[in-house]
Amino acid sequence: ALDPRLPSEFLDTFDNEKYKKSQEYTKTNSKFAYFTSTFSLILSLVFILFGLYNTIDIYARSFAYNEISTGLIFFGLLFLITDMLTLPFSLYSTFIIEEKYGFNKTTPKTFFIDKIKQYFLTLIIGTPVLSLILYFFINFGQYAWIYVWIFLVCFSVIMQPIFNNFIAPMFNKFTPLDEGPLLEKIRSYLNKVDFPVKKLEVMDGSKRSSHSNAYFSGIGKNKRIALFDTLVDQMNEDEIVSVIAHEVGHYKLKHIYTGIILNAIQSGFMLFILSLFLMNTELFAVFKMQNISIYASLLFFSMLYAPISLVIGIFFNIISRRNEFSADAYSAETANMPDALISGLKKMSKENLSNLTPHWLNVFLNYSHPPVLERISALRKYR
Repeated sequence: ALDPRLPSEFLDTFDNEKYKKSQEYTKTNSKFAYFTSTFSLILSLVFILFGLYNTIDIYARSFAYNEISTGLIFFGLLFLITDMLTLPFSLYSTFIIEEKYGFNKTTPKTFFIDKIKQYFLTLIIGTPVLSLILYFFINFGQYAWIYVWIFLVCFSVIMQPIFNNFIAPMFNKFTPLDEGPLLEKIRSYLNKVDFPVKKLEVMDGSKRSSHSNAYFSGIGKNKRIALFDTLVDQMNEDEIVSVIAHEVGHYKLKHIYTGIILNAIQSGFMLFILSLFLMNTELFAVFKMQNISIYASLLFFSMLYAPISLVIGIFFNIISRRNEFSADAYSAETANMPDALISGLKKMSKENLSNLTPHWLNVFLNYSHPPVLERISALRKYR
């Protein structure tokens, strides 16, 4: 249950009406998440019990292509069917829930253009990636998982500059931050901590939503800091600098690289277990499949792996929350403006209608960031 009492820490930011609205927003999204997850579970059971995976597989095989091409058709059909079935939920979330609480800025035209772009990226990136994965598993026997692992680790690194230079600009407009006092303050801070940034830009996040945020991406010489235009409008200069200092902290404290290493370890573990389940006849019998294949093995294993992924996700969330505290501390120590970061966090919580008092178990299981009250409490000692 949500605490109906506004935390005293936020008396200077929220009023009772705004706090009540944030709790209603949390309840609405929680109910919607329960509904969508239940629908996904029922959909999976229907596909299994009625042998629909087998129906799709037989249709994919009817083209009489090789196993890689057949696998691509199989996954392509599943992707289209699933996307069409879940499209009403995306529309409801965007145009009903987000609209009701004043966040939605997306037009139907933008929504469907985004959808076409997502299809395009899935086609030009997903097709060769999946083809290579299938190729390795088909041709390299018991050691195939090692080749797939190396490929995926390399791909995750290569995708950083691809995302920065090609994918992100497909969806949003990035403009260099205007010359002025804010840019001078940011430059001064970045010079102080010796953090050269190739791109310091404002992203037109307001094109789709009034939610505010900032993010850091890239490694090496291709580092980018992107500020949502909504965040620039909502915060003062010191607050923005303190938020940027937090993002710089993630890089300076090696969170980016440790994340890559941990993800590599996780994917290696997953692929090794996958190699033990490939072409398992008992597994295919459960899914009512007439034919055994590498590509269907990947799908069925991903479903079986979900509980293990949940447990691993808890571990990753613990690390992520710890990293957020560290990045906050880095901001407070290097920018010397803990109060500015505190007020910035308060403003973001208010403007995003964040849940100020989440249940500890929900935090433990699902939160990649600590609750804002805990972050503020930790920052107090730097004042």
